[in-house]
Amino acid sequence: MKINVHAVNFAVDKKLVDFIQERVGKLEKFYDKIVSSDIFLKVDNTSAKENKIVEVKIHVPGDDFMVKKQCKTFEEAVELSSESLERLLLKRKGKNRIHL
Repeated sequence: MKINVHAVNFAVDKKLVDFIQERVGKLEKFYDKIVSSDIFLKVDNTSAKENKIVEVKIHVPGDDFMVKKQCKTFEEAVELSSESLERLLLKRKGKNRIHL
């Protein structure tokens, strides 16, 4: 799976990119037909503490899944996004088994 990390209007450090690649790479255990994923990191310019936004878009044959989470840290947002995508991918895999 190809993992693309895009930081919008700021520079992202290597540790965060490695964490994202490791966590999103684990999604292949749940659904092995993932083609690529795009991760967009944004910082919202508000006074709220939860101003880190992560959008994860997963490309699978015939469909795309997108999850958007807003948290205090990018790591927390990536973790929550990955958990949501795990559920979506398992649901998709279950539907594919029914049709076979």
